[in-house]
Amino acid sequence: AATVAVYKQWIPNTNFETASNWDNGRVPCARDVVHFEKDKVVSVFVGTPHALTDMYLPLNGEFVLAAGAAFTAFDGSWDPGCDSGGTARFADAEHRAWFDPTLWQDVLPSGEPKAGGPIFSLDEERVPCRYDDVIFQPETSFRVNTDSSQPVIHLRSISVMGQELNTPSSWAGYLGGPSAPLQFHGNGTLQVTGTGCPDKSGCACGNTLDGPRICAALLRASGSQCPEPACQSPLQPLGHCCGVCGATINLDFTPDFDLQKYQDRLVQELLSQPKYAGVQMAISKVHKAQTFLGIVSRSATPLIQIVLIDDRAGAQAGTAAEQLAADIMQNVAQHGETLGLSSGKVEVATGSTASGQVGSHPVSRITAGTVMGLLFSLLILGGILFLYRKGKLRLPALRLQQPWQRMEEPACPAPASDKGFDNPMFSV
Repeated sequence: AATVAVYKQWIPNTNFETASNWDNGRVPCARDVVHFEKDKVVSVFVGTPHALTDMYLPLNGEFVLAAGAAFTAFDGSWDPGCDSGGTARFADAEHRAWFDPTLWQDVLPSGEPKAGGPIFSLDEERVPCRYDDVIFQPETSFRVNTDSSQPVIHLRSISVMGQELNTPSSWAGYLGGPSAPLQFHGNGTLQVTGTGCPDKSGCACGNTLDGPRICAALLRASGSQCPEPACQSPLQPLGHCCGVCGATINLDFTPDFDLQKYQDRLVQELLSQPKYAGVQMAISKVHKAQTFLGIVSRSATPLIQIVLIDDRAGAQAGTAAEQLAADIMQNVAQHGETLGLSSGKVEVATGSTASGQVGSHPVSRITAGTVMGLLFSLLILGGILFLYRKGKLRLPALRLQQPWQRMEEPACPAPASDKGFDNPMFSV
């Protein structure tokens, strides 16, 4: 389980010694007057001793002191690098949101940043998913807004101050302590389950409901708009905020499918080839909403989505990803049953693709959607035939139309018949 576990580490902190946490961009020195906003709740880790002229504390907060850390009053002696004092105000940490992908990074279990490679994450998966392990760095304080569109945010484990909390009871104990209310705020409740993904075919991330929050945070960071794609008809992968050039593959799978093994196979056999240098891949299980006659159904179909992008520019943008998608589809056609894949579909958007054209290449077999459509049509026709034979349904008789003949209007209209309209001005 550890080999497929995903660790995501929170980047910002509220440490006293972090220069960016102060409005003047430096750590307060002896001649400074330190101000914490009185109505701002805060938890602050202090790692070293500090001499200060004065300090105004918040009404609700805490200092977490490392061994040897302390505050002392400035005694007026010379302090190098602090010739003139001033006011240092602690920055507001209320806006740092859980569902902001720019505030998280993928790390190894040790907390070291994960090395870059050909695998990337969709935007919704850059935030901790329901089976991920969350790490808040040791010897750091933090404050995070957990506002969410889902009442409970499930996680496998949470590490705080070097302590891993991986059971519901241990997490409940931490929430009952003094620090948790200062570190977490918002309407979303964090829940530790201690369990990883139970399905070898993979598990959906679970952040779909908060997709708009994730995209809004990314757009704020990038200037409120998506980057201009190099292709005229960019693709929109599920779980991703902006359109991409390249290829997307949707694969239907069977109970024999193993997502991690299949990802390793693609990396070793295809992505490692020199011709695919610069190509990146995201592969995960997603749930695609079903539609019929333009109406979105409540049910969603699980499928394996592969997103391929490359570093090509201009007319060549997406072409390497397109070629890799073709190789993947050929491999599925040859070894699909062994891999646990039943069918699939690929869409392509490159810099040389004509406006509005997106290639679609199904696996060389009838897809499940086509079969369901045929069965549904036969079911309707069978129902009509059954009702007709039972006399419950009458089919309209086919009549040939005759030309209208004009009759002379009588001098005095005759009385109406009790059986209907027997005196028309026109007759057939």
